[in-house]
Amino acid sequence: MSEDTKPTETITSVPAPTVEPSDTAKHTALPEKTSPLVQGFTEGERSAVKELVTRLPLIFEEAFKDLKDESHKLEAVDFWGVPIDPLKGDAEDARVDVILVKFIRARNSDIEAAQTQLIDTLKWRHTFKASETVNEVFPDEVFGKLCHNFGKDKDGRPISYDKPSSSSDLCNYNVYGGDQDLKAIFGDLDRFLRWRVSMQEKALRLLDFTTVDTLLQVHDYDGLGMSSRDANSKKAAADASKIFQDYYPETLYRKFFVGVPTIMTWIFWAFKPLVSSATFAKLSVVGRGPETIGKELLPHIDSSQLPQRYGGSAQAF
Repeated sequence: MSEDTKPTETITSVPAPTVEPSDTAKHTALPEKTSPLVQGFTEGERSAVKELVTRLPLIFEEAFKDLKDESHKLEAVDFWGVPIDPLKGDAEDARVDVILVKFIRARNSDIEAAQTQLIDTLKWRHTFKASETVNEVFPDEVFGKLCHNFGKDKDGRPISYDKPSSSSDLCNYNVYGGDQDLKAIFGDLDRFLRWRVSMQEKALRLLDFTTVDTLLQVHDYDGLGMSSRDANSKKAAADASKIFQDYYPETLYRKFFVGVPTIMTWIFWAFKPLVSSATFAKLSVVGRGPETIGKELLPHIDSSQLPQRYGGSAQAF
């Protein structure tokens, strides 16, 4: 993934500023927003999201405090394809609430911790230029066979396939095994990370955040050998995992590692220290062959929507 812009600074966590709701915020009822996903919020989540909405101006000011132009600190931003305006709280857009509740859930309803993670995410998205990656062009000879979006799961969620990378939600297939040139893929770490973020951003833009708000990923390691795991690929995996853990909370439904040789199931366990226990519980290792893989994926994806190579009947990539 050739890029014109590379991240130039390391993003570090910043403490959440103490916020006391203004008298206006205390006594002015926010408009009720609703959607199938919002209707699934608990009362505690509804209350926490409303509080985060009232704090958005301060959150944006903290995230963008280093911007030279003061007027840009409170501008609307693109967040996974959804515009968030800190001054409006996007009163009519329930999708914003669906995004904000992910930070609440990721921090076990600790609103101060959720605010800190949201600030860090906004800051990282600005410096990394995450939204711009969707329009970046990466070398097809390096990444062209790695990621595929195809079909929908049984609940109507779009499916994205990466070889290797997911399906109550969007399914994302990542294909890293077989005849892939792993040195070309992982040799330029910055390029790989921008490509991987680009794939994530594109996948999230297939979600409506009204009825569907998470991804199902399938990582295909068929043909991967012991010699494939070099220092570059290990660092790439660790850095990508940290990005998704820190800046894309609660966007994963399930992740299946398929085509993994028995001798290499340690790859699965290698992810354990890189992700939270809640995320690790969403990961599954599946064996090799269409019949074995299909047994695990078909409960989530109809055969007509699942490629033949994974045990379905669809003719795809």
